[in-house]
Amino acid sequence: MTQVTERNLPLLPAKARPSVLATCFLRGAIAAGLGLGALAVLVMVLWISSPYPDSGPGGALRTAASLWLLAHGAQLVRPETLTGAPAPVGLVPLLLVALPGWLAHRAARDVLMPDEDEDYEDEPAGPLPSGWAVFGAVTCGYLVIAAATVLYAAAGPLPAEPLGAALRLPLTVALATAAGVWTAHGRPLGPLPERVPARVRDALLDVRTSAAARAAGAAVAVLLGGGALLAGAGLAWHIGIAEDAFLRLAEDWSGRLAVLLLALALVPNAAVWGAAYGLGPGFAVGTGAVAGPLGVTGTPALPHFPLLAAVPAGEHGSWWNWAAAGVPIAAGLVLARFTARAAVAEGWGRRETARAALLGAVLCGCALAGLAAVAGGPLGTGTLAALGPVWWRTGGAALLWAAVVGVPTAVGLRAWRLRAAAPRRPLRARAAGLFSWRPRRGRAAVAAGSGPAPVPVGAGGPADEEAYDFLPVGGGGLWHEDGAREARWAALKEASGGLMADIPAAGAEFAPHRPAPDPAPQTPEGSPAPVPQSGPAPASVPEGRPAPEPGAHPDAVRDPEPHAGPGPGSASESGPHRDAGPDSAPYKGPASESGPHREAEPGAEPHPGSAPRSEPRPDAGPE
Repeated sequence: MTQVTERNLPLLPAKARPSVLATCFLRGAIAAGLGLGALAVLVMVLWISSPYPDSGPGGALRTAASLWLLAHGAQLVRPETLTGAPAPVGLVPLLLVALPGWLAHRAARDVLMPDEDEDYEDEPAGPLPSGWAVFGAVTCGYLVIAAATVLYAAAGPLPAEPLGAALRLPLTVALATAAGVWTAHGRPLGPLPERVPARVRDALLDVRTSAAARAAGAAVAVLLGGGALLAGAGLAWHIGIAEDAFLRLAEDWSGRLAVLLLALALVPNAAVWGAAYGLGPGFAVGTGAVAGPLGVTGTPALPHFPLLAAVPAGEHGSWWNWAAAGVPIAAGLVLARFTARAAVAEGWGRRETARAALLGAVLCGCALAGLAAVAGGPLGTGTLAALGPVWWRTGGAALLWAAVVGVPTAVGLRAWRLRAAAPRRPLRARAAGLFSWRPRRGRAAVAAGSGPAPVPVGAGGPADEEAYDFLPVGGGGLWHEDGAREARWAALKEASGGLMADIPAAGAEFAPHRPAPDPAPQTPEGSPAPVPQSGPAPASVPEGRPAPEPGAHPDAVRDPEPHAGPGPGSASESGPHRDAGPDSAPYKGPASESGPHREAEPGAEPHPGSAPRSEPRPDAGPE
């Protein structure tokens, strides 16, 4: 069967095929025949290996047809009972539904996604049919085989109820075929038809709806996994009862194989029952009997089947029964995690996050209600007329658990993720803030003469203030001027906690070496040449520093406000001070300054290390 389904029927060119719809119809019929044939082969193998067959091959084939109809959700009827009244069989093994659903899905998908065939590489293929045409043709072809199967199984030991088959079987086939068409188109979320209201389209295509659907799917997966774990734990706890039931049902290997296959097909049902048990409502074990975490109420009426041995016994539940509440709590936490991750990625607020989590809880409740509705069913009349969880109780409990646990947890996780993702201060800034624990002094203290106050450099915000609080500012210059070096050195030493060396003495360490200016040009008569006044204006210099003379060395400086009176001549660079004009005081070094650079007063005495100039300045008077 696998080899047949792996090779698709090729879509022939438009000239070689009479109709595309006929090909789609044929695909649907083939998919139904493959599923029916697989179950017929399995039943015939078990019938042949049975030492005491109850009927001929016709009865075995009709039994296989009845099982195929049961896999589509149709309810069967047992006409021969001890009481003489027909007994319904409506408990559908969910794993058995996977085979016909997968075949119908693949038949619709492969029409719109044809594989490349070597025999038709050189022939041009016709246009692909529309999705609605494929859906209708494949579904009709499948239902034709199903209708024939219903008529064939009517004469067998387990005929299908006509009304139930007419309602449930087309619904199952339509869902599987629609899923195949949707998969062939890439599983898009839109666009929706125009007849759908605009508000409904916007709500279905919203990002919050997609995030809520993913979160609900994850929560449902956790609930089903936890339910399967609870069922497995109960089966392991009552392993002796399960073994006894398995040995009583069949004595030969063919009968035991059939019981084992039926138990495997009912494993998804057991997972749904376990999820309902963990949520609190439990499941019905007969008419008027319910098994839940708090105990078993009523009188259970269960057949001897190995998988039903996992049902807990006892009127009052113990602590390990109550521990089943961890399953819905885990599902709520998973729903909150998925919602919070989407909220951080999309930039939602608290209200939007809470709404998305609540929508996910609603979808989770709806999914559990639907699974509970198909996981149970009657196995007879009287006490066996009710088996499995009640759909509305299970769905309501799932909604309540997911909303109570998921909504507040999603809001809290969103806030925690945002706080963790916020940019943190670098290590250097935090270390500087840790060492500079001393109280800050404002500008009033600086004006009073108590020393430079730390101020931020730039407009980086509070982080910059804490990171660069050791940079002083003066009243007349920037932090990188020569007059503030001593204050910066002291602030750095204090912030380092004694790791830096002492402040060096005033001298050449704080004053860079500057070359002496070139001598003024001489005229032939021996008098100095006049300084040209034309040309661009000299560049502005910081306050407290003289501007260079035009035509002189770039590092030479002059008094910005020259005086006409006589003054000393030029001096050579013999110390750490700068060359100054005749009326400016020499640079005394940073040892005598505690703040910004002070301006020299006119008429001050020259520095001892300076020498008289050999040539008078052009703007000076006669000696």
